[in-house]
Amino acid sequence: MTGSGPEKDRWLLPDGIEEVLPGEARRIEALRRQLLDLFERWGYDLVMPPLIEYLEALLTGSGRDLDLATFKLTDQLTGRLMGVRADMTPQVARIDAHYLKCDEPMRLCYVGSVLRTRPEAFGGMRELMQLGAEIYGHPGPESDIEVVRLMLATLAAAGLARVHVDLGHVGVFRALAREAGLGAAEEAALFDALQRKAAPEVGQLLAAAPGAPATKQMLGMLGELNGGVEVLAQARQRLSGAPPAVADALAVLERVAGALQQSHPQGSLYIDLAELRGYRYYTGVVFAAYLPGQGQAVAKGGRYDGIGHAFGRARPATGFGADLRRLVRLVPETRAGARAICAPGDEVDAALEAEIARLRQGGERVVVALPGTPAPAACDRRLVRDGRNWKVVAL
Repeated sequence: MTGSGPEKDRWLLPDGIEEVLPGEARRIEALRRQLLDLFERWGYDLVMPPLIEYLEALLTGSGRDLDLATFKLTDQLTGRLMGVRADMTPQVARIDAHYLKCDEPMRLCYVGSVLRTRPEAFGGMRELMQLGAEIYGHPGPESDIEVVRLMLATLAAAGLARVHVDLGHVGVFRALAREAGLGAAEEAALFDALQRKAAPEVGQLLAAAPGAPATKQMLGMLGELNGGVEVLAQARQRLSGAPPAVADALAVLERVAGALQQSHPQGSLYIDLAELRGYRYYTGVVFAAYLPGQGQAVAKGGRYDGIGHAFGRARPATGFGADLRRLVRLVPETRAGARAICAPGDEVDAALEAEIARLRQGGERVVVALPGTPAPAACDRRLVRDGRNWKVVAL
Protein backbone atom coordinates (compact mmCIF):
# COMPACT_ATOMS: atom_id res chain seq x y z
CA MET A 1 0.00 0.00 0.00
CA THR A 2 1.29 3.44 -0.91
CA GLY A 3 1.89 5.64 2.11
CA SER A 4 0.18 9.00 2.53
CA GLY A 5 0.21 11.86 4.99
CA PRO A 6 2.49 11.43 8.03
CA GLU A 7 3.45 7.89 6.99
CA LYS A 8 4.75 9.16 3.65
CA ASP A 9 6.68 11.96 5.39
CA ARG A 10 8.69 9.41 7.36
CA TRP A 11 10.79 8.84 4.26
CA LEU A 12 11.56 12.52 3.76
CA LEU A 13 14.76 14.28 4.82
CA PRO A 14 15.12 18.03 5.39
CA ASP A 15 16.33 20.14 2.48
CA GLY A 16 20.11 20.08 2.23
CA ILE A 17 20.41 16.83 4.22
CA GLU A 18 21.25 13.56 2.45
CA GLU A 19 21.94 9.94 3.25
CA VAL A 20 25.19 8.49 1.90
CA LEU A 21 24.76 5.05 0.36
CA PRO A 22 27.37 2.25 0.42
CA GLY A 23 29.28 2.98 -2.80
CA GLU A 24 29.73 6.68 -2.08
CA ALA A 25 30.35 6.07 1.61
CA ARG A 26 33.20 3.71 0.73
CA ARG A 27 34.76 6.35 -1.54
CA ILE A 28 34.41 9.08 1.09
CA GLU A 29 36.03 6.93 3.76
CA ALA A 30 38.86 5.87 1.44
CA LEU A 31 39.61 9.51 0.58
CA ARG A 32 39.37 10.55 4.24
CA ARG A 33 42.04 8.01 5.18
CA GLN A 34 44.21 8.98 2.21
CA LEU A 35 44.07 12.71 3.03
CA LEU A 36 44.69 12.26 6.75
CA ASP A 37 47.77 10.21 5.83
CA LEU A 38 48.82 13.06 3.53
CA PHE A 39 48.43 15.60 6.35
CA GLU A 40 50.41 13.31 8.65
CA ARG A 41 53.28 13.20 6.15
CA TRP A 42 53.27 17.02 6.05
CA GLY A 43 53.56 17.13 9.86
CA TYR A 44 49.95 18.00 10.81
CA ASP A 45 48.43 16.52 13.98
CA LEU A 46 44.82 15.37 13.96
CA VAL A 47 42.34 16.88 16.44
CA MET A 48 38.67 15.99 17.00
CA PRO A 49 36.55 18.86 18.39
CA PRO A 50 33.08 18.03 19.77
CA LEU A 51 30.05 18.12 17.50
CA ILE A 52 28.00 20.10 20.03
CA GLU A 53 28.88 22.43 22.89
CA TYR A 54 27.56 25.36 24.91
CA LEU A 55 26.66 28.24 22.65
CA GLU A 56 28.72 30.90 24.41
CA ALA A 57 31.86 28.79 23.87
CA LEU A 58 30.99 27.84 20.29
CA LEU A 59 30.40 31.44 19.20
CA THR A 60 33.20 33.09 21.18
CA GLY A 61 35.44 35.50 19.30
CA SER A 62 35.42 35.02 15.54
CA GLY A 63 32.79 32.33 16.00
CA ARG A 64 30.17 35.06 16.52
CA ASP A 65 30.06 35.46 12.73
CA LEU A 66 28.59 31.95 12.64
CA ASP A 67 25.60 32.82 14.83
CA LEU A 68 23.00 32.77 12.02
CA ALA A 69 24.48 29.57 10.58
CA THR A 70 24.32 27.66 13.89
CA PHE A 71 21.50 25.32 14.94
CA LYS A 72 20.62 25.91 18.59
CA LEU A 73 18.97 23.67 21.18
CA THR A 74 18.53 23.41 24.93
CA ASP A 75 20.61 21.03 27.05
CA GLN A 76 18.13 18.88 28.98
CA LEU A 77 20.68 18.35 31.77
CA THR A 78 21.49 21.99 32.53
CA GLY A 79 18.89 24.10 30.72
CA ARG A 80 21.71 25.98 28.97
CA LEU A 81 21.65 26.80 25.28
CA MET A 82 23.85 24.61 23.06
CA GLY A 83 24.87 24.78 19.42
CA VAL A 84 25.80 22.27 16.73
CA ARG A 85 29.06 23.37 15.15
CA ALA A 86 28.76 25.11 11.78
CA ASP A 87 32.55 25.44 11.30
CA MET A 88 35.40 23.64 13.05
CA THR A 89 38.03 26.39 12.67
CA PRO A 90 37.10 28.35 15.83
CA GLN A 91 37.08 25.09 17.79
CA VAL A 92 40.55 24.17 16.55
CA ALA A 93 41.78 27.67 17.42
CA ARG A 94 40.53 27.10 20.98
CA ILE A 95 42.39 23.78 21.16
CA ASP A 96 45.61 25.51 20.12
CA ALA A 97 45.15 28.46 22.47
CA HIS A 98 43.59 26.85 25.55
CA TYR A 99 44.80 23.25 25.63
CA LEU A 100 48.06 22.93 23.71
CA LYS A 101 49.58 26.27 24.85
CA CYS A 102 52.66 25.78 22.70
CA ASP A 103 54.93 28.73 21.88
CA GLU A 104 56.19 27.07 18.72
CA PRO A 105 54.16 26.89 15.48
CA MET A 106 51.50 24.17 15.61
CA ARG A 107 50.18 22.28 12.59
CA LEU A 108 46.70 20.86 13.18
CA CYS A 109 44.22 19.10 10.91
CA TYR A 110 40.65 17.86 11.28
CA VAL A 111 37.76 16.20 9.48
CA GLY A 112 34.17 15.87 10.66
CA SER A 113 30.56 16.80 10.08
CA VAL A 114 29.34 20.38 10.42
CA LEU A 115 25.71 21.48 10.23
CA ARG A 116 24.48 24.82 8.91
CA THR A 117 21.07 26.43 9.05
CA ARG A 118 21.34 27.47 5.40
CA PRO A 119 23.40 26.19 2.44
CA GLU A 120 26.17 28.36 0.99
CA ALA A 121 24.67 28.15 -2.50
CA PHE A 122 21.19 27.49 -3.91
CA GLY A 123 20.43 23.78 -3.76
CA GLY A 124 23.58 23.15 -1.71
CA MET A 125 24.09 20.94 1.30
CA ARG A 126 23.61 21.99 4.92
CA GLU A 127 25.51 19.03 6.37
CA LEU A 128 29.13 19.06 5.22
CA MET A 129 32.11 16.87 6.03
CA GLN A 130 34.61 19.61 6.71
CA LEU A 131 38.25 18.80 6.07
CA GLY A 132 40.93 21.32 6.94
CA ALA A 133 44.47 22.10 8.03
CA GLU A 134 45.77 25.07 10.03
CA ILE A 135 49.12 26.52 11.09
CA TYR A 136 49.15 28.49 14.36
CA GLY A 137 51.95 30.67 15.67
CA HIS A 138 53.68 31.87 12.49
CA PRO A 139 52.95 35.34 11.00
CA GLY A 140 54.99 35.21 7.78
CA PRO A 141 54.07 34.42 4.17
CA GLU A 142 55.98 31.12 4.40
CA SER A 143 53.12 29.54 6.35
CA ASP A 144 50.57 30.92 3.85
CA ILE A 145 52.61 29.36 1.05
CA GLU A 146 52.72 26.00 2.83
CA VAL A 147 48.98 25.98 3.40
CA VAL A 148 48.17 26.81 -0.24
CA ARG A 149 50.58 24.11 -1.41
CA LEU A 150 48.97 21.61 0.96
CA MET A 151 45.55 22.59 -0.38
CA LEU A 152 46.75 21.89 -3.93
CA ALA A 153 48.30 18.58 -2.84
CA THR A 154 44.99 17.67 -1.19
CA LEU A 155 43.01 18.38 -4.34
CA ALA A 156 45.53 16.46 -6.48
CA ALA A 157 45.26 13.45 -4.14
CA ALA A 158 41.47 13.62 -4.54
CA GLY A 159 41.88 13.52 -8.34
CA LEU A 160 41.35 17.25 -8.90
CA ALA A 161 44.69 18.40 -10.29
CA ARG A 162 43.38 20.89 -12.89
CA VAL A 163 42.42 23.76 -10.63
CA HIS A 164 43.12 27.46 -10.71
CA VAL A 165 43.81 29.53 -7.62
CA ASP A 166 42.36 32.96 -6.88
CA LEU A 167 44.64 35.00 -4.62
CA GLY A 168 43.87 38.23 -2.78
CA HIS A 169 44.67 40.17 0.39
CA VAL A 170 41.99 41.80 2.54
CA GLY A 171 44.61 44.16 3.98
CA VAL A 172 44.53 46.28 0.80
CA PHE A 173 40.83 47.12 1.10
CA ARG A 174 40.99 47.40 4.86
CA ALA A 175 43.86 49.92 4.84
CA LEU A 176 42.25 52.07 2.14
CA ALA A 177 38.85 52.02 3.85
CA ARG A 178 40.46 53.10 7.11
CA GLU A 179 42.39 55.89 5.33
CA ALA A 180 39.15 57.07 3.68
CA GLY A 181 37.42 57.32 7.08
CA LEU A 182 34.56 54.98 6.12
CA GLY A 183 32.11 54.08 8.86
CA ALA A 184 31.01 50.51 9.46
CA ALA A 185 27.83 50.86 7.36
CA GLU A 186 29.67 52.59 4.50
CA GLU A 187 32.44 50.01 4.53
CA ALA A 188 29.93 47.14 4.46
CA ALA A 189 28.03 48.67 1.53
CA LEU A 190 31.23 49.26 -0.44
CA PHE A 191 32.43 45.73 0.35
CA ASP A 192 29.18 44.29 -0.99
CA ALA A 193 29.32 46.38 -4.19
CA LEU A 194 32.96 45.39 -4.85
CA GLN A 195 32.10 41.72 -4.44
CA ARG A 196 29.40 42.09 -7.08
CA LYS A 197 31.74 44.05 -9.37
CA ALA A 198 29.02 46.73 -9.50
CA ALA A 199 31.17 49.61 -10.78
CA PRO A 200 28.38 52.27 -10.97
CA GLU A 201 27.30 51.50 -7.40
CA VAL A 202 30.92 51.60 -6.20
CA GLY A 203 31.26 55.03 -7.79
CA GLN A 204 28.10 56.34 -6.12
CA LEU A 205 29.15 55.07 -2.70
CA LEU A 206 32.62 56.58 -2.99
CA ALA A 207 31.25 59.92 -4.19
CA ALA A 208 29.16 60.19 -1.02
CA ALA A 209 31.91 58.90 1.29
CA PRO A 210 34.29 61.08 3.34
CA GLY A 211 38.04 61.01 2.83
CA ALA A 212 40.52 62.40 0.34
CA PRO A 213 39.61 62.08 -3.35
CA ALA A 214 42.89 60.25 -4.09
CA THR A 215 42.12 57.55 -1.48
CA LYS A 216 38.58 57.10 -2.77
CA GLN A 217 39.93 56.83 -6.30
CA MET A 218 42.25 54.03 -5.22
CA LEU A 219 39.35 52.20 -3.57
CA GLY A 220 37.45 52.42 -6.85
CA MET A 221 40.44 50.92 -8.69
CA LEU A 222 40.31 47.67 -6.72
CA GLY A 223 37.55 46.30 -8.92
CA GLU A 224 39.82 46.72 -11.96
CA LEU A 225 42.94 45.16 -10.45
CA ASN A 226 42.42 41.52 -11.34
CA GLY A 227 44.09 39.13 -13.75
CA GLY A 228 47.45 37.38 -13.96
CA VAL A 229 50.41 37.93 -11.68
CA GLU A 230 51.30 41.04 -13.69
CA VAL A 231 48.40 42.77 -11.90
CA LEU A 232 50.61 43.09 -8.82
CA ALA A 233 53.04 45.36 -10.68
CA GLN A 234 50.11 47.44 -11.92
CA ALA A 235 48.77 47.65 -8.37
CA ARG A 236 52.10 48.90 -7.02
CA GLN A 237 52.02 51.70 -9.58
CA ARG A 238 48.35 52.66 -9.30
CA LEU A 239 48.26 52.43 -5.49
CA SER A 240 51.62 54.14 -4.93
CA GLY A 241 50.01 56.85 -2.80
CA ALA A 242 48.29 54.38 -0.48
CA PRO A 243 49.17 53.84 3.21
CA PRO A 244 52.25 51.66 3.92
CA ALA A 245 50.00 48.74 4.88
CA VAL A 246 48.93 48.45 1.23
CA ALA A 247 52.54 48.14 0.05
CA ASP A 248 53.13 45.51 2.75
CA ALA A 249 50.11 43.51 1.60
CA LEU A 250 51.25 43.65 -2.03
CA ALA A 251 54.71 42.46 -1.00
CA VAL A 252 53.16 39.43 0.73
CA LEU A 253 51.05 38.66 -2.34
CA GLU A 254 54.15 38.88 -4.55
CA ARG A 255 55.99 36.48 -2.24
CA VAL A 256 53.13 33.95 -2.19
CA ALA A 257 52.44 34.20 -5.93
CA GLY A 258 56.14 33.77 -6.77
CA ALA A 259 56.44 30.68 -4.59
CA LEU A 260 53.33 29.10 -6.15
CA GLN A 261 54.62 29.78 -9.66
CA GLN A 262 57.86 28.05 -8.70
CA SER A 263 56.26 24.96 -7.16
CA HIS A 264 53.32 24.72 -9.61
CA PRO A 265 54.61 26.15 -12.90
CA GLN A 266 51.73 24.60 -14.86
CA GLY A 267 49.11 25.95 -12.47
CA SER A 268 46.68 28.77 -13.14
CA LEU A 269 47.01 31.73 -10.75
CA TYR A 270 44.58 34.66 -10.71
CA ILE A 271 45.08 37.84 -8.67
CA ASP A 272 41.99 39.77 -7.53
CA LEU A 273 42.39 42.71 -5.15
CA ALA A 274 38.60 43.03 -4.88
CA GLU A 275 38.31 39.40 -3.69
CA LEU A 276 37.15 40.18 -0.16
CA ARG A 277 35.33 36.96 0.68
CA GLY A 278 35.23 36.66 4.44
CA TYR A 279 37.10 39.94 4.98
CA ARG A 280 35.45 40.41 8.39
CA TYR A 281 36.99 37.11 9.39
CA TYR A 282 40.31 37.08 7.53
CA THR A 283 43.17 39.50 8.18
CA GLY A 284 45.63 38.88 5.32
CA VAL A 285 46.06 36.61 2.31
CA VAL A 286 42.87 34.91 1.08
CA PHE A 287 42.76 32.16 -1.53
CA ALA A 288 40.33 29.81 -3.20
CA ALA A 289 40.64 26.90 -5.66
CA TYR A 290 38.21 26.53 -8.56
CA LEU A 291 37.56 23.86 -11.17
CA PRO A 292 36.78 24.76 -14.79
CA GLY A 293 33.02 25.19 -15.16
CA GLN A 294 32.41 25.34 -11.39
CA GLY A 295 31.28 28.66 -9.95
CA GLN A 296 31.76 27.61 -6.34
CA ALA A 297 35.23 27.11 -4.85
CA VAL A 298 36.21 23.51 -4.12
CA ALA A 299 38.58 24.62 -1.32
CA LYS A 300 39.35 27.98 0.26
CA GLY A 301 41.12 29.63 3.13
CA GLY A 302 43.35 32.45 4.26
CA ARG A 303 45.09 34.15 7.15
CA TYR A 304 43.13 34.98 10.32
CA ASP A 305 45.62 36.33 12.83
CA GLY A 306 44.39 36.81 16.38
CA ILE A 307 41.71 34.11 16.15
CA GLY A 308 42.68 32.77 19.59
CA HIS A 309 42.35 36.16 21.33
CA ALA A 310 39.02 35.22 22.91
CA PHE A 311 40.69 32.12 24.39
CA GLY A 312 43.59 34.05 25.89
CA ARG A 313 46.22 33.66 23.14
CA ALA A 314 46.01 35.84 20.02
CA ARG A 315 48.21 33.66 17.84
CA PRO A 316 48.72 34.28 14.11
CA ALA A 317 47.03 31.59 12.04
CA THR A 318 46.45 30.49 8.45
CA GLY A 319 44.62 27.51 7.00
CA PHE A 320 42.23 26.07 4.43
CA GLY A 321 39.11 23.94 4.38
CA ALA A 322 37.03 21.87 1.95
CA ASP A 323 33.95 19.63 1.96
CA LEU A 324 35.14 16.04 1.68
CA ARG A 325 31.79 14.80 0.34
CA ARG A 326 31.85 17.39 -2.43
CA LEU A 327 35.41 16.46 -3.41
CA VAL A 328 34.33 12.84 -3.85
CA ARG A 329 31.33 13.81 -5.97
CA LEU A 330 33.47 15.91 -8.30
CA VAL A 331 35.60 12.92 -9.31
CA PRO A 332 34.01 10.29 -11.62
CA GLU A 333 33.70 6.90 -9.95
CA THR A 334 35.88 4.15 -11.38
CA ARG A 335 35.12 0.46 -11.00
CA ALA A 336 38.39 -0.92 -12.30
CA GLY A 337 40.01 -3.82 -10.47
CA ALA A 338 38.71 -6.55 -8.20
CA ARG A 339 35.93 -5.70 -5.80
CA ALA A 340 35.28 -8.69 -3.55
CA ILE A 341 35.76 -12.42 -3.12
CA CYS A 342 32.79 -14.66 -2.34
CA ALA A 343 33.39 -17.46 0.17
CA PRO A 344 30.94 -20.35 0.69
CA GLY A 345 28.90 -20.08 3.87
CA ASP A 346 27.73 -23.68 4.06
CA GLU A 347 31.19 -25.21 4.56
CA VAL A 348 32.60 -26.09 7.98
CA ASP A 349 36.30 -26.21 7.22
CA ALA A 350 39.27 -24.91 9.23
CA ALA A 351 41.35 -24.46 6.06
CA LEU A 352 38.59 -22.28 4.58
CA GLU A 353 38.44 -20.10 7.70
CA ALA A 354 42.22 -19.76 7.68
CA GLU A 355 42.23 -18.73 4.00
CA ILE A 356 39.48 -16.16 4.56
CA ALA A 357 41.46 -14.68 7.45
CA ARG A 358 44.66 -14.60 5.37
CA LEU A 359 42.95 -12.82 2.47
CA ARG A 360 41.35 -10.24 4.76
CA GLN A 361 44.64 -9.54 6.50
CA GLY A 362 46.15 -8.96 3.05
CA GLY A 363 43.59 -6.26 2.32
CA GLU A 364 41.09 -8.27 0.29
CA ARG A 365 37.35 -7.86 0.77
CA VAL A 366 35.87 -11.32 1.44
CA VAL A 367 32.09 -11.78 1.72
CA VAL A 368 30.72 -15.05 3.08
CA ALA A 369 27.60 -16.08 1.16
CA LEU A 370 24.76 -16.97 3.49
CA PRO A 371 23.36 -20.48 2.91
CA GLY A 372 20.58 -20.59 0.32
CA THR A 373 21.50 -17.24 -1.25
CA PRO A 374 23.40 -16.43 -4.49
CA ALA A 375 26.85 -14.87 -4.51
CA PRO A 376 26.71 -11.18 -3.49
CA ALA A 377 26.57 -8.85 -6.49
CA ALA A 378 29.75 -7.04 -5.42
CA CYS A 379 31.85 -10.20 -5.87
CA ASP A 380 33.91 -10.77 -8.99
CA ARG A 381 35.83 -13.80 -7.63
CA ARG A 382 35.09 -16.76 -5.41
CA LEU A 383 36.86 -19.24 -3.15
CA VAL A 384 36.68 -22.86 -4.35
CA ARG A 385 38.05 -26.06 -2.86
CA ASP A 386 41.30 -27.34 -4.36
CA GLY A 387 41.88 -30.71 -2.72
CA ARG A 388 42.42 -29.98 0.96
CA ASN A 389 43.16 -26.30 0.22
CA TRP A 390 41.17 -23.34 -1.11
CA LYS A 391 41.95 -21.05 -4.02
CA VAL A 392 40.51 -17.88 -5.56
CA VAL A 393 39.04 -18.11 -9.09
CA ALA A 394 37.16 -15.63 -11.26
CA LEU A 395 33.38 -15.73 -11.30
